[in-house]
Formats: sequence, structure tokens, C-alpha cells
Amino acid sequence: MPALHQWDYLFAFGTIFAALDAYNIGANDVANSFATSVSSKSLTMMQACMAAALMEFLGGVLVGARVSGTIKNGIVTIDSFQNNAGVQLLGFTVALCCSATWLMIATRNSWPVSTTYSIVSAIAGVGVAVGGKDAVQWGWNNGSGLATIFAGFIIAPGISAGFAAVIYMLTKYCVLLRKNSLRAGFATVPVFFFGVTAILTMCIIWKGSPTLDLKELPGNITAAAIIGTAAVVTVLSLIFWLPFVYVKTVRNDYTVKFYHFFSGPLLWWRQPPADALVTDISAVPDYHVIYEGQDSRPADTAKEEKLASEDASSDEKEESPVDTPPATESTTAPASKEDGSVFAALLYKALTHGTTIDIHKLQTEGSDQKRLRAMHERAKQYDNKTEHLYSFLQVMTACTASFAHGANDLGNAVGPYSAIYAIWSTGVAAGQQSETPVWILVAGALFLVIGLATYGYNIMAVLGNRMTLHSPSRGYSMELGSAITVILASQYAIPVSTTMCITGATLGVALCNGDLKSFNWRGLGWIVLGWVLTVPIAGVSAGCVMGIILNAPHF
Repeated sequence: MPALHQWDYLFAFGTIFAALDAYNIGANDVANSFATSVSSKSLTMMQACMAAALMEFLGGVLVGARVSGTIKNGIVTIDSFQNNAGVQLLGFTVALCCSATWLMIATRNSWPVSTTYSIVSAIAGVGVAVGGKDAVQWGWNNGSGLATIFAGFIIAPGISAGFAAVIYMLTKYCVLLRKNSLRAGFATVPVFFFGVTAILTMCIIWKGSPTLDLKELPGNITAAAIIGTAAVVTVLSLIFWLPFVYVKTVRNDYTVKFYHFFSGPLLWWRQPPADALVTDISAVPDYHVIYEGQDSRPADTAKEEKLASEDASSDEKEESPVDTPPATESTTAPASKEDGSVFAALLYKALTHGTTIDIHKLQTEGSDQKRLRAMHERAKQYDNKTEHLYSFLQVMTACTASFAHGANDLGNAVGPYSAIYAIWSTGVAAGQQSETPVWILVAGALFLVIGLATYGYNIMAVLGNRMTLHSPSRGYSMELGSAITVILASQYAIPVSTTMCITGATLGVALCNGDLKSFNWRGLGWIVLGWVLTVPIAGVSAGCVMGIILNAPHF
């Protein structure tokens, strides 16, 4: 059949709002996934965006689902549309419009919400509009009914909190509280490398590779792949990671650069600077939370730098020429070139604006700074060099979770849109599954990364240190606890939200401080409110819009 060109405007609306939906998945969903890494200072905002760009693209484009569920999670039966291609096209367009709009509102108001629940609820609303209440699977329905959404409000955060708390308590008592915590860290971190790699490999096999069908492998091959991968990574960590971190923490070799990591065993014979053990320069970043007015440097150093800055400022004023000659025509760029450079500068600034935001400053200042400072003081900050050992594990966990997210959750935007494209281009009603062209995956991943880079900071600002004190050891425990929950949920066909998992994991680690006041309960209340509002707002709005359009008077 020919393409449905009489409804080109629906295809255009679907394209716009699918892009907006993918943008908000990056600004909301990916942002809250990387919030722990940025808040603990394991990654800068720029590094987080680069890691997300790489891993989300690899996950979504290389091993992402080439066949997407037309009706996300099977909430609505395909028969509800009565094989009417035009109504299907309208329905998926309305669902994307309402889902993307709600996600933008939530992101603007700094509410971390589930992008999965948003599109599922919107499609459920469309289903009610076209087929009545019986068109929606309201019960459990083997893990694919609407009841699983409400169950996820409790299941996902609760299980994540338990796993994250166990992981952090092991880290705390085996390493952080030991007399020589750095030595204990070197002795135990390779074991953690093995465990973390095994868990992340399971995450890739069972959740992050729909196209490769790795989860269909026999049990013995799967077990061998998991143990083998973990063993290889552990050996590589002993060869490359151990000497690299040792010379930075024990020898305080502040001249070591990131590319020296690949020197591996040769670093054991590298000589540090003569003043390495007496200088105030540290080879590792300061992971401690610093408030406005505090200075982590010695007081004398800060005073000298301030005086030097004032002297330089006065010298500039004295030496600045009073009458600067006007620019001649020979030194003035043509207007067209000047306009072009201004436009390029503005475009670059817009696309990289989010990467220049100081997330830690946003999380530790404002009208509630006093309350946040009191909350953080109830949580112990451990040895900075020991914390540095866990930054590598945290980055590895965050990148793997991002890979799995791109492979699966990118379908929240491209799944309905691939159905829209298929219906519009062929004129045939879509079935339960629809092919997803590679260019749609690439475009979706691109908008997802742009969303994180330009607006992800708005979600990160209300997470991380605004919920509880973050550090690399705490952050890796949170992310690993969340990853374990996602693995178990995927095995038992329970749809869970990564947003809810990481929030629950944050709460679990915070409770390990032994003080209920070390967690921002008011902030948690606002987050849960966003979760709860997502279902009725996305569902009701999509249902109402679909119903009004279907039953609108016409000539």
C-alpha cells in the first residue's frame, strides 16, 4: 500500500515529539543515573557526558533492540485499534506528545521520574480511548500488566536499598574503618573488581544485549562467560590499575597523567618528584564535600594566592592604556564572517552549557545550605586516598549501566516512533512488533546525549549530595545495588525503573550512617510524588487528547 501522505502532519508531529522524548530521557533518566558519579567527583560533568555519549550509542546502536515492542510492555492489546492504520498512527503520535510533554515539565521542575512509566501510561490512556477499559491489561498479566507499574513503586527501591546497604557495609567494615584503610583497600579491591565485573557481565547478558540474544545461551556457557570475564578484568586490574593507583596514593606522584595507566608494571620503577611526600599538592582529587566559605587548602597558601591576585589586578589597572586607538578597517573582520563566528560561538555555548555547570556548587548552596550542611555532618567522610580506589569501580559501574540503558530504555522513544514510521511509510497497520531502522536508533541516541549535555544538570542538582553525602565508595555501592536489582527484575520479568532503583539504593546507603537525619526525606517525598503523578497525568492526558480527536465534529 502507498504511504499515508494525507497524514504527513501526524508523522511530522510524531517525529518532533519522539526527538523531544529522547531528549528528556537524556535530561532526566540518564542524568539521574550519572548523578552519583558526578556528585561523588568520580567524574566531571564533561566526562559524564562523554561517557554517556559513548556507552549509550554503543548500547543503543550496536546491540540495541532491532525489533521494538509496538505496544510498550504489552499493556494494551493490538486488537484495540481494529487494524486501522490511521488510528494507530494517531494513537502513537498522541502517546509520544503527552509523554514528552510530561517529561519536559518534570525535568523543568527537577523531578526525577520514570521515562518507562511515562510512555507506558500514555499508551494505556490511548488504549482506553480507542477500546474502552477492557483494552488495557490492568492486572499482573505475567509481569506485563499495569499492576506491575504500581508494584514497582515498592519493589524496585526496596530491593535496591537492601543490596546497596549490604555492599556498602562490607566496604565500610572491611576497608574504610580499618586502621590502615589504604592498605586494606589494596588487599580487597581486586576481589571487588571480580565481583563487580561478574555482576555487570550478567547485566549485559540479561538486559543489555537484545540483538545478540545472549540470554538464550545455555547455563554452563553463561556461567563460564561471567566467571571468565570477571577473571580477565581482575588480572588486568592487577597489571595496570594497581601500580597506577599505588604511585598516586602511596608515593603521591602528582606528575602522573591518565595515559601513564597503560604503562602498567613499568610504573613500579617510576621515580616520583623529590618533594612528593612533603608538598601540599595531592596526586588524587579531593572527594570531600566543601561548602561555600570553606577552603581545603592551608590558610597561608590561600592568603598568599589572594594577595598575589590583588597585586596582579592593581598592576593591570596601572598599565592599561588610557586611550586605545580605534580598530582600523584592516583589523576588522567582515560582517559576514563576524556573524558566522558569533553564531558558531552561540551554538557551541548552547550545546555545551550543561557541561560547564558546577553541580557540586548547586548541591551545596542556596537557602537550605544550613540544613544540607547539618545533614552531611552526620555522615563520616573517610580517608581521601582510600576513596580514590573506588572511583574506578564507580566509573566502570556507571558506564556499564549506561550501556544497558542505551540497549533497552532507548526503546521508550524509538519503539513507538518506529511504529509511526512503519505505518506512515507502508500504509499498513503495525503488528505487535515493529522493525527499528538503525537511523532511528542513531537519531534517538543523539538526542538522548544532547539532553544530558544541555539540561541534565537540572536533575543532577536535586540528587546526589542533596539527598545524602556522596563519595566514591558510597556511589559505587549505590550503582552496583541498582544494577543487581535490574538483573534480578529482568530475570523474573518484573519491569522496574532505573530511576527508582538508584533512588532506593541511595536511601539504603544513607541508612548505613546510623542516623535517619543523614538523608533528605523531604527531597525523597518530592521524588516519589513525581513517580506517582506520572501514571495518571500521562495516562489521562493521552486518553483525553485521543478521545477528543477521535470524536471531534468535522465537515
